Amino acid sequence: MNYLKNFREYIEGYLGRKMEKESKIENKFNTQEVPDLKEYLKNEPPLIDKSKSEESSEEGLSQETGSNQGQTQQDVSSVEQTPSRRRRRRNQKVEPAKKTTGGFIKEWGKDVAIAVVIAILVMQFIKPTIVKQRSMQPNFYTNDYLFISKQSYKLFGGQPERGDVIVFKSKLEDAEGETKMLIKRVIGVPGDVISIHDGKVYINGKETDDSYTMDNYTTGDITELVVPADHLFCMGDNRAVSIDSRSDSVGLVSYKDIVGKVVFRVFPLRKFGTIHNPYKN
Repeated sequence: MNYLKNFREYIEGYLGRKMEKESKIENKFNTQEVPDLKEYLKNEPPLIDKSKSEESSEEGLSQETGSNQGQTQQDVSSVEQTPSRRRRRRNQKVEPAKKTTGGFIKEWGKDVAIAVVIAILVMQFIKPTIVKQRSMQPNFYTNDYLFISKQSYKLFGGQPERGDVIVFKSKLEDAEGETKMLIKRVIGVPGDVISIHDGKVYINGKETDDSYTMDNYTTGDITELVVPADHLFCMGDNRAVSIDSRSDSVGLVSYKDIVGKVVFRVFPLRKFGTIHNPYKN
């Protein structure tokens, strides 16, 4: 019993001492002042000068970066410089040189000179005329606008043919005393024998087809008229009113009096085109 009592007391004493020791350690830890970390670090000697290290590292980095960027830009510019310049040159519009007043006058004078030359050349070949009488009805009416070829029987060596419509200088005079121009159709050429009777026309003994005329009837009476060289026998298509080679006031038409051959009708527009020869099918 004493043994158990002593053992109990030993155990209680041991536990009491242990609890007291732990209590002292805990109190010491709670009451001990912990130094401020910032103050501690402030008082500690720095191992490396941070400012100098950062400056040196930044300077080295900037130098390295600058050199790399410069090298890169130089390489890129050297690669892109030529194509970009070429593109800019291609895209650049070449502005035409501004004409001075003298240059403008020179160009204008040149255009006028060309126009005058063309007009002169055209007038040498073409002559406009307007029908003023009704002697060529029903194929030509008053105010029909026609073009005459002045060189058809001259420059090109052509000869007047039966059925051609010509303009020539007549023996008649207009109200102002000037030579009257007539437009008629060629019926007989040099060497033809012309006869007219009973309203019919005979060439070299053969009756002609006059269906293209106004009334298909020809007045007058001619017996075997031989057309001399370099002359023509001409009549109007409206033979009832036409004054032509059947009349002594007009007579035969000399080649030298021919102004030209009617080749084209401009007006009226519904009849616009070349002139038809009824003797040519």
